[in-house]
Amino acid sequence: MSNFTKSSSFNRRALSSLAIESPRNSSSSVFTSPIGSAFASPRSQNFGGSPRPSTNRLKEISYLFQVLIIAGTIVSFLVIIAGGYLYVVPSLGQTFLGYNGALEFNSSVAGDKECDIFDGNWVVDDNYPLYNASECPFVEKGFNCLGNGREHDEYLKWRWKPKHCTVPRFEVSDVLERLRGKRIVFVGDSMSRTQWESLICMLMTGLEDKRSVYEVNGNNITKRIRFLGVRFSSFNFTVEFYRSVFLVQPGRLRWHAPKRVKSTLKLDVLDVINHEWSSADFLIFNTGQWWVPGKLFETGCYFQVGNSLRLGMSISAAYRVALETWASWIENTIDPNKTRVLFRTFEPSHWSDHRSCNVTKYPAPDTEGRDKSIFSEMIKQVVKNMTIPVSILDVTSMSAFRSDGHVGLWSDNPLVPDCSHWCLPGLPDIWNEILLFFLLSRQQVQ
Repeated sequence: MSNFTKSSSFNRRALSSLAIESPRNSSSSVFTSPIGSAFASPRSQNFGGSPRPSTNRLKEISYLFQVLIIAGTIVSFLVIIAGGYLYVVPSLGQTFLGYNGALEFNSSVAGDKECDIFDGNWVVDDNYPLYNASECPFVEKGFNCLGNGREHDEYLKWRWKPKHCTVPRFEVSDVLERLRGKRIVFVGDSMSRTQWESLICMLMTGLEDKRSVYEVNGNNITKRIRFLGVRFSSFNFTVEFYRSVFLVQPGRLRWHAPKRVKSTLKLDVLDVINHEWSSADFLIFNTGQWWVPGKLFETGCYFQVGNSLRLGMSISAAYRVALETWASWIENTIDPNKTRVLFRTFEPSHWSDHRSCNVTKYPAPDTEGRDKSIFSEMIKQVVKNMTIPVSILDVTSMSAFRSDGHVGLWSDNPLVPDCSHWCLPGLPDIWNEILLFFLLSRQQVQ
C-alpha cells in the first residue's frame, strides 16, 4: 500500500505541474486544453486545486511497474546462469575429455579414473596427412605408397581419438623448440626405422631451409645399415636409428653344434652397439617382427644362454629372457634424470591365413584378435617390475584396426606384397604424435 500511495502522490504532483490554474474566483473549473484532457477525466472534480488521475491510469502505471520488476528479475537470473555456464561448463568439458591443462601420459586426470590414451577409436580428420612423402628425402621409396601408385588416399585421413583423454594437435614450431639440443634415439627393427623416418618428415615441415637437415655420415636410407643419424642443425638436435632387430647379440657358430644350427642368438648379452645408446635424452625401443620361426629356426638360428645352446627353447620363452637382459642393462646403465626410456609394443600385421595380403580401403571394423600379442604382454610384465621408470607405447590394439595402412603392392617391389610394413605418411605418424605428446607434456622449454 505504501508503494501505491507514493506512486499516486507522485502522479498528482506531476499533473499539478501540467495544469494551468484558473483565477481564484473560478476555482471549480477544470483545465480543458488538449494536454489537460489527456490526463483528467471529464467527470473529475477538483479537490484542493489538483486534478486526480483516473483509476485506469493508476492501474496501468502499477502494471508497468510490476512488469519492470519482473523483467529485472529475469535479466538478473540470466546473468547468473551465464556466469555459472562460463565457469562450470569448461571445467566439466575438460574433465570428460581427461584434460586438465597439464595432461600426463597414462596418468590420473579425472579423479581416481586412470586416463588410458590408447583406449579410443579412429575418426576421420581432413587435417591429415601431416606431410608429403615425395617432398621428404628421408622416406624410403618402398614406403611412399602414393608415390608408388596407390590411388585411394582415404587411409591418410584418420586420427586416433582417446575416449577419456585428448592429444593436442601437432604444432611443429613448438616441438622443434622443445627438442633443441636433444638427442632422440630409436633402437629396433624396420618398424622402428619407419617411425624414425616418419618423425623426421614431420619435423621438417617446420623448416624453411630443408638443407639444414642432413644425415650425419652422408648415408642414404637403406634397410641394412646399422646406424642412421639425421641432424637438425638449426635447432642442434639429432634423430637417430640403430638397427638391432633382436636387441640382444647374435652369437658365433660353435664347431660342435648340431648341423641344423647355423647361428645363435645370445639371449643374455645385449647388442654390442649398446654403448651408443646410453647418452640419449629420449630412447625408444622395439623388437618383435623377427621373433618368428621364419627368421630364426628356419634359417638355422637357435638360442644360447651363457655357453649353453638351448635347442628346445620356445620363441616366447627366449623373448622373455631377452627382455630381462634389456631391462637389466637399463637399470645398470641409464641415468633416469637424463634419459627418458620408452618401449613400443608389437605392431600387428594383416596377413591372411594363406599368407596373402589384402589391403583394405578403410580401417577394419574388428581386430579379429590382432589387438592381443604375447610379446606386448611380456613387455608390460617386464617393465612393471623394473626399478627405473620405463613408459610403454602400447600401439598394438590401436594398430590392429588399420588393415588399410599397409604397403601392400605399393612398394618399390610390387611383385612382393607387404602386409607388415606401413605406408608413409600413415599410421607411424600417429605413433609419433603420441610419442611427442608423452615426451614433451612434462618438459619445460629450456
